[in-house]
Amino acid sequence: MAKGQLEFQEEVDAARIENAMWRSWKADGSGDHSGDHSAKTEKLERVRGSIGDSIDFSQIRYPQETRRCRYDDLPTFPVRPNFAGFENALQPASQCVVFDGCPEDPYHPSNTPIYQTSTFVQPSSSEFGPYDYTRSGNPTRTALEKHVAMLEHAAAAFAFSSGMAALHTVTRLLKQGDEILVNEDIYGGMHRLLTQDCAHNGVQVTFVDTTNLTAVAKAITPKTKIIHTESPSNPRMKISDLRKLATLAHQHKVLLSVDSTMMPPVICQPLLLGVDLVVHSATKFFSGHADCTGGLVCVRDPELAHRVAFLQNAEGTALAPFECFLFLRGIKTMWLRVNRAQENTVQIAKALAKHPRIKEVFYPGPGGCSSEALRIHNSQSSGCGCIISFTTGSVSFSRRFLDASRLFKTTVSFGSVNSLGEMPCTMSHASIPAEERTLPADLVRLSVGIEDVRDLLQDLQRALDFASSQKPPPEHDGYDSRFEDLPVVPRPPDEEERPRKSLSEWLLSEVEGPSTSQMLSGVATHVATHVASGLSGLSSWKFSSPSSLSLISLMPLDRRVAVPFFAFSPKESTDRLLDWGGEGPHVLRRPSMEKNRTERGW
Repeated sequence: MAKGQLEFQEEVDAARIENAMWRSWKADGSGDHSGDHSAKTEKLERVRGSIGDSIDFSQIRYPQETRRCRYDDLPTFPVRPNFAGFENALQPASQCVVFDGCPEDPYHPSNTPIYQTSTFVQPSSSEFGPYDYTRSGNPTRTALEKHVAMLEHAAAAFAFSSGMAALHTVTRLLKQGDEILVNEDIYGGMHRLLTQDCAHNGVQVTFVDTTNLTAVAKAITPKTKIIHTESPSNPRMKISDLRKLATLAHQHKVLLSVDSTMMPPVICQPLLLGVDLVVHSATKFFSGHADCTGGLVCVRDPELAHRVAFLQNAEGTALAPFECFLFLRGIKTMWLRVNRAQENTVQIAKALAKHPRIKEVFYPGPGGCSSEALRIHNSQSSGCGCIISFTTGSVSFSRRFLDASRLFKTTVSFGSVNSLGEMPCTMSHASIPAEERTLPADLVRLSVGIEDVRDLLQDLQRALDFASSQKPPPEHDGYDSRFEDLPVVPRPPDEEERPRKSLSEWLLSEVEGPSTSQMLSGVATHVATHVASGLSGLSSWKFSSPSSLSLISLMPLDRRVAVPFFAFSPKESTDRLLDWGGEGPHVLRRPSMEKNRTERGW
């Protein structure tokens, strides 16, 4: 083994031993970390004697008969590396890819398998193995949590069923009578959780502008236990100085929690700035494909990690194995996705800032915030992210803009490979009462994807042009993926034998003998007789007398809607043709036309 590899392995082993020792101390029931050097050395030797210098996590056992701690103090997942002090020699793009989620798997798969099981067989009735129940721990979830912890430089990371479940777990660190200070510009779901859940459970919630350190300092009281913020904030993109906030919080023995969903670890690592808890809605950038929901909580203190693990297990909010697999896959392309989307974001922000109908642009880049806010952001992040918010001065204009856009799909959420757009006041932040909302009603939020920026710019310009005019956007413009104007494959056999005919053309060319009015009356009579009697639910329908060759209608008794309809007798189900739509029948064909004409006497 090369010297560099040996040092790297020694660092990893040291971190593993340290984490295992902490578990050992908890098992001893003492929880005292301040013993003399000889006592610590003895503990270290005992840990090494039981698990060795290189830990095989899959072989660790937790005997039940001899344990001296409470059952709830036992770890609910196998011992894992503490990445809080880990320095990865790889670059961010490589860190997303170079990771073995299951090094103990005897088959050495190149990709982490999905352990789709609810239970695990135990070594015996008197001891636990590394896993017992998937709510408590699962190898696929362990792989995800380890990878996230490595990316965030966390002591441990925990995966939850949604971003809101992760945020809820952070609030569960509080008890009745505690206070939480929260940034005034906050995600709507978090605002709802705080004001309609936490406040009703005896937790005091105070909103404050976390970009103003003086205001935060004045708001801190002896009851304050957590300061929670976002930087940039969602959706007004306000920048908070996380380093100074952390220093201020720790001076008062307060935890600093940051929702860093907008800034994934390939851009920002808040734990390295002194933050205590980092929360992600993994649904966004960790997935990147809008195909699964999940949340993450990353902590840098082992004691705090133990409490979060307990809550994850006790409240049953952990992420399922299949979703863990999807997030593991998403992480591999996160750097590529975010990097490409950021490049697009810069160009789109510049274009929006120049447009005469755009009043103000908000994003952590040139022209999107103050020079001081930009300086702070650049000191704690390596990129601007992929979110842009802007105002137009008119709610109706903003609505028309979104309705006219075709590549920026109107939907909540962000961070997908696809570009998205929304109006926060009526969508992602609609749960905030209007009287408490600090957002402009015309605010638009864009999540920029990885499409070709030329297509995105063209789509935005087109949407802005439509919003500026009174013209309705075209209903069929090629972006709905229906491609209804193209020929179909395979073509029905009779498509090649006879040309398309309208109903009137078919009637005139195929029906001989009776006059047109007699023939139409006969058709209506046959349909009324056979369909109304042969199909249930049509007894309340009657036929209007057709006055043209192009339409036969079924008229409900309430006469509100005439449904264009054409049918043959249900007895001839193999040949029956039924065609109805908003504009009446378009194509009518019948292979056995001569036979039916003879039988019906037409």
